[in-house]
Amino acid sequence: MPIENAAPPQEARANIHIGWVTLGAISVVFHLGLIFYGLTPALISRPIHMALTLPWILVFAAKGRVQRVSGWVLTVLGVAACGWIALNEEHLANQYGFISDNFQMVISVFLIVLALETARRAIGWPLPLVAAAALVYAVFGDRIPGEFGHPGLPMQTFVGTLTIAEGGLWGSLTGVSVGVVAIFVILGAMLNAGEAGQGFMNLASAVAGRLTGGAAKVAVLSSALFGSISGSASANVASTGAITIPTMIRLRYPRSFAGAVEAVASSGGQIMPPLMGAGAFVMVELTGTPYSQIIMAAILPSILYFTTVWIGIDAYATRYDLKPLDASQQPGGREVFITSMFFAVPFVILLERMFHGGFTPQYSASIAILAAALLLFVNARLEFSLRGFAVRLADALVNSGKQIALIGSIIICASLVIGVLAMTGLGVKVTSLILSVSRDALWPALVLTAIACLILGMEVPTTAAYVICVSVAGPALTALGLEPLLAHLFVFWFALISTITPPVCGAVFIAAGMAEENWLKVALTAMALGIGLYIIPLAMVANPDIIRLSTEPAAALIDSAKIAIGLAAVSYGVLSKLAPALRVGLILAGLGAIFLI
Repeated sequence: MPIENAAPPQEARANIHIGWVTLGAISVVFHLGLIFYGLTPALISRPIHMALTLPWILVFAAKGRVQRVSGWVLTVLGVAACGWIALNEEHLANQYGFISDNFQMVISVFLIVLALETARRAIGWPLPLVAAAALVYAVFGDRIPGEFGHPGLPMQTFVGTLTIAEGGLWGSLTGVSVGVVAIFVILGAMLNAGEAGQGFMNLASAVAGRLTGGAAKVAVLSSALFGSISGSASANVASTGAITIPTMIRLRYPRSFAGAVEAVASSGGQIMPPLMGAGAFVMVELTGTPYSQIIMAAILPSILYFTTVWIGIDAYATRYDLKPLDASQQPGGREVFITSMFFAVPFVILLERMFHGGFTPQYSASIAILAAALLLFVNARLEFSLRGFAVRLADALVNSGKQIALIGSIIICASLVIGVLAMTGLGVKVTSLILSVSRDALWPALVLTAIACLILGMEVPTTAAYVICVSVAGPALTALGLEPLLAHLFVFWFALISTITPPVCGAVFIAAGMAEENWLKVALTAMALGIGLYIIPLAMVANPDIIRLSTEPAAALIDSAKIAIGLAAVSYGVLSKLAPALRVGLILAGLGAIFLI
């Protein structure tokens, strides 16, 4: 069966209740409207953003009658509370984060508890527990002796800063979720609802399908392309993996290898420009670095990552006969061109408006969304259909609402942690601890930070792990001489390794289930294939010119070539079936090329 026919047609998707389509439309119109309308006070836009997340998390995703009923109750009360904040914005702004009466205190405490519960239902206990621990520390930290205590916070000021000012729930991170992340989520949903996903698969098949290990290389390319708009390793595995993993198994690739390839490639999608998922936009806010500069800094490391995976597939081919795709499974040139236009046109518009037009990323993305929406009128056969448009648009609206809500619930909960760190000074104290333990040496501090990122990333999503880790460890790294953008990229990469690293590796679990293989076998193979994910962040520190492509292109390319040679040697040493002594020699030579030359 040709690979392009493996995915179900858009028109065959299950009907979606009109109520959720309408709510998705409201969410899309609201977030796009903020871009075109102009400046809106934070205490209006951000509470409405939270209100729009509640039904999706608490009702749409509810499991069982009890969750659904309680979800409706919490949603109604939550929308009322958020609405009260928005309607009283002008009055609350004049209170400067000080709660004036018991009614305000009740609403504020409820909003904090609601943010914790919404995040718990969205992603489980770990992140809400971290946030709850931070809140407990803020309330009782004055009783802790020594430098890790704090002088104490008046309850009216503490709770008020988190809920009726811009220091907690409605802080700058939530602003990023409202004004930037939501826009790119909508763009991704519009592309996915049309033929863009098929375009990714067809283009990848045409480029790599005929090569050794062709099916695996198709998975790498398609997942890199798809992952750059999805921003979620798990979503990437579930979508592209539904096609690539069965194809590899059908070609007699080992099941553990098939699952590992998809998990590794899908994880890398989060570091692939131009979109890079939600983390890139949070990085813009935290570093003050323009978005265009961040993607230029990230492009060479991401290319190195996928190159390492590609080389690893070739090395793995020395052990197994990894066949290319059969000619019958490869799309024709006309089909590749037509389906590629479904993602190429919006991408070109996005990049042209940003780099040539000089507009902001979110405004440029809004224009690209309009183009992607118009493309929903036609399918891969260029057949115009109003019914097909309606089905595809409904799918895009619902997925937009769900994804905006998921990311919003994570960021709003993480904002509580950031607010507590700022008010109590805990972030500064942890920074001092890192500097003390590392004895003011950069590389021990990097190792401590990497371990913290790995541990936290195993339990919370990448973006949340990045935000929390960089808030406490970022200042320590910059104090030791690391430039801020490099410190943030280092933390972001290490927050991502948990997707393929046991014991909690979400991308591996999903891929292993689809490949019907033991998850630990998939994880071990994924760690070997994705070894660049562990080495490249350290290589960026040792070779900082690699992130200066926009200002020092020659030096960046030289560093990139050196790291590529080293990674190729390490990858072959880990994955090939050469003699053990030669493999060890390759690994040592590769590491030497990266860190010593």
